[in-house]
Amino acid sequence: MRRRDYLRAVGGGATGVAAAGCLQMGGNSAETLRVGTYDSFVGEGSAGRWLKAQWEADHETTVEFTTPTAGVNEFVNKKRNGVGIDADLFVGLNTGELVRIDNELGDDTRLFDGLAADVSRSSEIKEALHIDPAGRALTYDTGYISLVYDGTVVDAPETFEALTTEPYAGTLLTQTAQNSDPGRAFLLWTIHEFGPDGYLDYWTRLVDNDVRVLNGWSESYTAFTEGERPMVVSYSTDRVIYNDPDDLPHHRVGFLNDQGYINPEAVARFADTDTPEVAAEFVEFMLSPERQQGIAERNAQFPATETASLPADVAEYGYEPPEPVRLTYDELAGSVAEWTETWAQRIATNVE
Repeated sequence: MRRRDYLRAVGGGATGVAAAGCLQMGGNSAETLRVGTYDSFVGEGSAGRWLKAQWEADHETTVEFTTPTAGVNEFVNKKRNGVGIDADLFVGLNTGELVRIDNELGDDTRLFDGLAADVSRSSEIKEALHIDPAGRALTYDTGYISLVYDGTVVDAPETFEALTTEPYAGTLLTQTAQNSDPGRAFLLWTIHEFGPDGYLDYWTRLVDNDVRVLNGWSESYTAFTEGERPMVVSYSTDRVIYNDPDDLPHHRVGFLNDQGYINPEAVARFADTDTPEVAAEFVEFMLSPERQQGIAERNAQFPATETASLPADVAEYGYEPPEPVRLTYDELAGSVAEWTETWAQRIATNVE
């Protein structure tokens, strides 16, 4: 279960998730735009369903979502094996995934093609949120990885070093960098802070201070909400869901070193699509101010563009860090797989 569905289920009422496979709503049309994505993007009350309804109200093209169990890896495997790609767009990429895809397929095999040149609103995406120097993947929303803590139990640590000290012994929950987006982002955040030569020493000190590493985000957030530990690596917009007055003291946001790690989501166009113009038009549509605000509202995230307004709940309860940080595509290329594997060998023996 992805974060949005989990938070809706436990904090704002269950909404349900679309089953893996295809979701096609609405009447027949002359053309179909096929969009690969993840389950919660098309669940009840989701950004995907809202976008589909908005699009189909003014366009003859029908949007058909597909949610493969293996996510984007299904399309990577098809491309590697010379099997046709049965989708036009993929929604839900991050920088690390794009780097990994390029490493696995190599320079001579293109899964995605250049999209930015065909989408005029790509110039409105905030500079810090561009994830692909080649312009294939365009960011449509972002979250910021932070600490979420129970303010009735513990004070926020102000620095990375504070997390390794006695007052925070046995307080932190995080996630494996192999299976979890926030877990991987937190690992990269520590590499940004301590460098490739220092991050493992820092993680060793976290382990010595009894950090608890769980397999996924939902497991760690369950442990946090059930009071097993008072602090978890999560997103700075969690209070958008947990905004009841009784919940707010137990869901405070902490930025280590006044930073938060940028965790953008992007859309890319498959190189094999036979409807490249329609695919580009749909991305243009996603980046319009109205849709940016609607996506952010439904995903409990921040818009990607300079022109979009913040949804009211995000503006009131979400937090952007004083200093957003990230490792760029070029900084991750050739290194992220090694960093993650080395971390797993040294640290993941503690994963529960």
